[in-house]
Amino acid sequence: MKTVHTPLLKTARAQSSGTQPLLRGFHALAVLAAQGLVVAAAVAWSACVHAAGLTPLEQRWVDGMTPVIREARSIGLPLDVAVRPQASADDAPVALGFLNGRCKLVLSLRGNPEGQAVLDRMPPGLENPALELMAAHELGHCRRYLDGAWFGLPAGFSPGQVPEGLSPELQEAYRSMKSTRREEGYGDLVALAWTRQQHAQQYAQLHAWLVSERRRDYLPGDHHDTLAWLQLARDPAGLGPGSIFEAARPIWERALQSDE
Repeated sequence: MKTVHTPLLKTARAQSSGTQPLLRGFHALAVLAAQGLVVAAAVAWSACVHAAGLTPLEQRWVDGMTPVIREARSIGLPLDVAVRPQASADDAPVALGFLNGRCKLVLSLRGNPEGQAVLDRMPPGLENPALELMAAHELGHCRRYLDGAWFGLPAGFSPGQVPEGLSPELQEAYRSMKSTRREEGYGDLVALAWTRQQHAQQYAQLHAWLVSERRRDYLPGDHHDTLAWLQLARDPAGLGPGSIFEAARPIWERALQSDE
């Protein structure tokens, strides 16, 4: 375990307009600087991680996400895990940042009641698969960013029209919201592709849980309104073949046809 020095960690809303954001879409992470502790780089992740200095809650999250982190290692994704020593109730328990060509899976659990609240809302007995689902969502973001595709549309698609009457600032905010929503939809589908691959018998329960989480504080069309994609993914057969990233594409593009 070592201290992270990340003065330029890119996150949801902590960057200039000239950089591409990488986000879960929850409250932006502040610049970590020396606050984040890297638990382990993916290339050094062992089968059983028990990092000194973690709280029981942090260890619970790390243990639950370990299968996905191992998968990142096996496919060569440059993923590090960091734990913030102090968070707030506005922080997402897990988020993704990007620094120097590496993805940063950041846990913000200390001082954040949502860390335990999320666990309490998970289907009883399926906490580990649900934590894996959350981590796989972040892998979707990591893959898109590494591919240089973040906020991009597939070939043949073009951005929809911005509503009339908006100021230039609101037009930019609208485009950003739509782009974020697309990326969140893709992340959710990658997460469900992982679930189909690893926990097929529990797919329906975990899909229902994800839908319930997306309906919390629901605002139609906002950054986290991924229900159009989740509705199409109710049947896991709708997901495509191949890797979890490839499996997400058919439903992702199908929903984009009506969203753009």
